[in-house]
Amino acid sequence: MTGDVPDTRAPRAASSRLEVLRKRSDFLAAARAKRSSQSGLLLQARNRGDQDPLRVGYTCSKKIGNAVTRNRAKRRLREVARAVLPDMGHDGWDYVLIGRPRVTVERPFSDLLDDLRRALRQIHK
Repeated sequence: MTGDVPDTRAPRAASSRLEVLRKRSDFLAAARAKRSSQSGLLLQARNRGDQDPLRVGYTCSKKIGNAVTRNRAKRRLREVARAVLPDMGHDGWDYVLIGRPRVTVERPFSDLLDDLRRALRQIHK
């Protein structure tokens, strides 16, 4: 008798997962394109020239610190990208977020969000 009861669940929201860059050649291509340096991160971005969904990559060198610190910085960058890129990113673009020593890990999260928004506005103007 489950057919008599209406389904009141809300429809599932679209996935907020971003496609992640994995190939070294994609990272190198982004490094040759536009960049915006902000206090908490460095953003590299390139227009691929297609209309496929945007892609994002993350990198933190050993200058950031030990493995624990680098992983924490990358987790923060992933969350910042997940919060900002679906609204402000453009289809057909690759974005690479690069962590900065000490700052990416210690900077307040709201400031990191503002840094990425400012970087995107600068790149897309």
